[in-house]
Amino acid sequence: MSKVNRWLLPEGVEEILPSKAWSIQHYQQSVLELFASWGYDLVIPPLVEYTDSLLLDHSSDIDLQTFKLVDQLSGRSLGIRADITPQTCRIDAHSLKRDGVTRLCYAGSVLHSVPKSQLASRTPIEVGAELFGDSSLNSDFESISLMLASLGLAGVNADSIHLDLGHVGIYRGLLEQAALTQVQEQDLLDAFDRKAGVEVAAILADAKVETELTVMIQSLVKLNGGAEILDEALKLLSNAPASVLAGVQALKDISALVSAYSPNTPMFFDLAELRGFAYHTGLVFAAYIDGLGHSVANGGRFDNLGEAFGRGRPATGFNVNVKALLSLQVSDEVADAILAPAITALADVSLKEFIQQLRLQGERVVFSLGADEAIAAQRQIVSENSQWLVKPIS
Repeated sequence: MSKVNRWLLPEGVEEILPSKAWSIQHYQQSVLELFASWGYDLVIPPLVEYTDSLLLDHSSDIDLQTFKLVDQLSGRSLGIRADITPQTCRIDAHSLKRDGVTRLCYAGSVLHSVPKSQLASRTPIEVGAELFGDSSLNSDFESISLMLASLGLAGVNADSIHLDLGHVGIYRGLLEQAALTQVQEQDLLDAFDRKAGVEVAAILADAKVETELTVMIQSLVKLNGGAEILDEALKLLSNAPASVLAGVQALKDISALVSAYSPNTPMFFDLAELRGFAYHTGLVFAAYIDGLGHSVANGGRFDNLGEAFGRGRPATGFNVNVKALLSLQVSDEVADAILAPAITALADVSLKEFIQQLRLQGERVVFSLGADEAIAAQRQIVSENSQWLVKPIS
């Protein structure tokens, strides 16, 4: 690589410059404090693990997104994490082994070998919270409520958040009745992902799925919109298995709770939303904000993902894409600083104490290094009548 372009970074990989870096750092700190106030304990999983641990859900998406390399010590395959949730499952199941409910939170970078969407970063920074040991709707609602509170810390108004809700148990319950082959199941999942109703019909016809079940499965593609589609779903799926109807009812119950908790947050329901189908087991949700075409936070239920570590438990949680969330709020302005005399002046104890007080108050104080130094400073420390004062730079 020539010296002319050695500054180039890989596609989808970006550096974060000062003002944005500070905003991200401050947000992470404030959101972790929020998590702690809700009873969540902080964990710091490793950046690299054996792929056996990272690829628990057998999802082709996660597999494709995971960078893999060979461990020079063991010869085993290592992966750079593309998702932190499997790591928290390992910690809950193997490292902590607590009885009852366990609440864990984290903040860290992940790496994707391919971007999730055309403009997405391959190096997201995530904060997240996971709740283990409870299968009730209370824990699902806690996850959604905490996610909304996390977005609020970034200055996002409730009416600017669009909450998408689905339930993979609805599709899963119908799929179990269809008795499709593994190939047909994957083809059907791909068709649902594209909302390709014609393809869905063709796959079910080729599989000779009975008419009533075919109609119910096909109806999911069009069952999206406001809360009114849930009543329509209960009618169209009235002869579906109990697990399917329970999924629709769970969405109705969550809708009522969210409306009471955050009445200004618009909700959208999509019964064909199968994001992370191999991963999630029940309620799934995502948050979008005005001005961005992709979600800034995602979550859902992932019961028994810890079985690979010898302890499957009910679990739900979410993560926030910090860089995406703050992309609309962050300014490129450099923070103002106060210019202090050269550091050699600290021999004056009174100046040293004055500067310490300013920094404790949150001020940026920069020592002068010479007349040619260029810093963003509109104020300076001066001595008047044997006192140190902050005055505008004239």
